[in-house]
Amino acid sequence: MIGEISISTVTAILGALASYFFVKNENKKQFRYHETEAKAKASAIIYESEKLLQDAKIKIREQEVELEKRFQEKVLEVEKQKTELMLEMEALKEKRQELAFRARDIEKREEYLDTLEQRKQEEISKSIALLERSAEMTRDEAKSYLINQVEEQCQLEMAQLIRKYEKQAHHDAKRKADYIISQAVTRYAGEFAGERLINIVNLPSDEHKGRIIGKEGRNIKSLEQLLGVDIIIDETPGVIIVSNFNLYRRAIATQTIEILVKDGRIHPGRIEAVHKKVEEEFEQKILEEGENIVVELGLLPMAEELMKLLGRMKYRASYGQNALAHTLEVAKLASLMTAEMDGDQKLALRAGLLHDIGKALTPDVGGNHVDLGVEVCKRHNEHPTVINAIYAHHGHREPDSIESAAVCAADAISASRPGARREVLESFVNRVKDIEEIARKEIGVKDAYAINAGREVRVFVDAGKISDAEITVLSKKIAKEIEKKVQYPGEIKVTVIREKRETSYAR
Repeated sequence: MIGEISISTVTAILGALASYFFVKNENKKQFRYHETEAKAKASAIIYESEKLLQDAKIKIREQEVELEKRFQEKVLEVEKQKTELMLEMEALKEKRQELAFRARDIEKREEYLDTLEQRKQEEISKSIALLERSAEMTRDEAKSYLINQVEEQCQLEMAQLIRKYEKQAHHDAKRKADYIISQAVTRYAGEFAGERLINIVNLPSDEHKGRIIGKEGRNIKSLEQLLGVDIIIDETPGVIIVSNFNLYRRAIATQTIEILVKDGRIHPGRIEAVHKKVEEEFEQKILEEGENIVVELGLLPMAEELMKLLGRMKYRASYGQNALAHTLEVAKLASLMTAEMDGDQKLALRAGLLHDIGKALTPDVGGNHVDLGVEVCKRHNEHPTVINAIYAHHGHREPDSIESAAVCAADAISASRPGARREVLESFVNRVKDIEEIARKEIGVKDAYAINAGREVRVFVDAGKISDAEITVLSKKIAKEIEKKVQYPGEIKVTVIREKRETSYAR
């Protein structure tokens, strides 16, 4: 029994010892592992620290080099300033010495001048004494004699000067008077034209004037540029004035402004949209007016182009007389006269209606309205009598029928009756048209509008063809052409406007 216990005890002790040594051996292994890991981390830290230290040393060295470089630059700069300062001091020293030399020289010259002045006075005294002895005149008597001689000479010269300046004053007064008269005539012509070349747009309130002007004048600038008219906003309550010699352009501008005022939205984008819409409506309205005239007179059928041109004549004037009103007057007079002479009343009415049809084309095409009228009527196979009436009413050919002769007589009656035409207005309109045409002929010009009673022309150029530097040359060139080719009182202001626009669409 005791032996069994002892064996068990020994066995347990041996197991415990084995476990102890096993655990101790395992702990040693773990310690060695942790020790090795710690040493590796320490080595890495040491390496990283040495690397950081090395980088820091390199940066410090670079900074030292940079600071040394800056220091050297500063030293060189200070040396340079020192050298410049020394040179300036040397220059000042030289200047000071030069001024001292000049001061001494001036003192010597002053002394010499004083000596000369003294000698001069002595010589004068001797000369006066000698003159008194030679002329047997005292000093006062000689002085009086000289003064009298000078007065006589001065009076003669004064008389000559007076005559000279009187003549010059008369000449200058005439030129000044001519200038004043020309300016007065110019202003009177502007008022005369303004009475017949303006439309008045009524406003709901004066607040709309501010909207039309826009911020920094943006809206009124856009309106005048797009519509080609002169918009006058003065102190007259509730109205603005639209002025231009072109009736068609003025009518479109008036309706565009009225729509904008009624709508209330006035800005450049809206102005362009409304203007485009009004132009399209006007083209349709012109055709309708022409059709109504032809239907009313019973002259169907007639080509659509001719009816459209008839409608356009409502916005054309000749010598202050509305072209459409004149045409209708001629047509009706010719019809009545032809009826009295047993001619073809309907043919005379048609010839009278179409005799000035070319005037509807002249604002856009230019040229002689007789040739233009014949060309368009031949293109649409109008009656030979109509063609002859167009030629004959201005003496290009002799009338070859009763109807043609009646049209010629009716045209003369309509044009010559008292109050029908105003030659002054027509010459003004022609002059303004010539000014616009001169500007439009230049390369790169998109459009040109004469405003302010013909005293200013605004020229809009293509920004892709004309640069900012070239617009100055272009304005001077147009001004010179106007001076050469147009007779006008006063002066004409030429303004060239270059505006670049780029448009893209997001799809």
